Amino acid sequence: MNETLILHVVIPVVKIAVVLGVISGAMAYLTLLERKILGFMQLRLAPRRVGPRGLLQPIADGIKLLIKEDIVPDGADKAMFLLAPVMAIIPAFAALSIIPFASAPFEVFGYRIDPYITDVNIGVLFILSITSLGVYGIILGGWASNSKYSILGSLRSAAQMVSYEVPLGLSIIGVLMMAGTASMVGIVEAQRAAGIWYLMPQCVGLFCYFVSAVAETNRLPFDLPEAEAELVAGYQTEYSGMKFSFFMIAEYTNMIVVASLATTLWLGGWLRPFPNVEALAFLDFLNVIHPALSGIFWFGIKVTFILYVYIWLRGTFPRYRYDQLMRLGWKWLLPLSLANVLATGLFLLLGQAQAG
Repeated sequence: MNETLILHVVIPVVKIAVVLGVISGAMAYLTLLERKILGFMQLRLAPRRVGPRGLLQPIADGIKLLIKEDIVPDGADKAMFLLAPVMAIIPAFAALSIIPFASAPFEVFGYRIDPYITDVNIGVLFILSITSLGVYGIILGGWASNSKYSILGSLRSAAQMVSYEVPLGLSIIGVLMMAGTASMVGIVEAQRAAGIWYLMPQCVGLFCYFVSAVAETNRLPFDLPEAEAELVAGYQTEYSGMKFSFFMIAEYTNMIVVASLATTLWLGGWLRPFPNVEALAFLDFLNVIHPALSGIFWFGIKVTFILYVYIWLRGTFPRYRYDQLMRLGWKWLLPLSLANVLATGLFLLLGQAQAG
């Protein structure tokens, strides 16, 4: 087989298939993990009948959604109604293309295979831009449904996106200033060189990012676009079967993307705790098999922790009122994220002055 074809077609396609397969499985079992944790928090039984301890429940849910009747309302714009879930799910999966799960490459049949799909020097900007497109699927789905509940939910989602996109972007700027690059791999390597995770100097930025990201993904306590008590299911009200599942897949995949981005920017990505302390080298115990496996392990642990916090928030906090939601974004998070950028710039200037 032509070597160029292998390097530029076969290997990328295989990596894409592996990432999509693993993330799809993780997304499915994230739904089960959420139901288990919420059941524990609320002192009730979680799914436990399908398979041992309910481990086959996500598979049963997928089959159920596949065989459910696919209903299109009479007054809906059929083409847009069908297109909206696709527009929601594609940006979520596209963002996974530049998430670095580890750094050490695998050697397969003499070919170097990096444990991520690709790395670009504007990786952070790519993720911010591509994930912002997901709201178009929500808006289109609410409008095309020809339902007052759906259109209200989609309008709420649009306003929520505009309000929280600004502090979310500003919260990341501090990390970019410290790392000196927008490459995802470069940011992790900058943390390795500094000997610390950016969680420590950029804790305010992480707080602003996480609160904004929870609002961006329409999760409790900021799930106003769905708000079952008011809007039935918001923009999803008229959807059923696989089209409904596409919206759910997009939501949970976006949660994984948010957790992966936070891990990369603030928690050292694939690096173990205190990566430059030789006394803790035993934490990289998977290096004896392959260095990439140790990176994937630590990356997965950090992402899982952030996803647990997502679920913990859902089981703990009540839903905000809409005026509270807007006030938090514009009056608190926006000034706080701006202050973090200014403080980071001052800190870097003082460091350069002392070094000079």
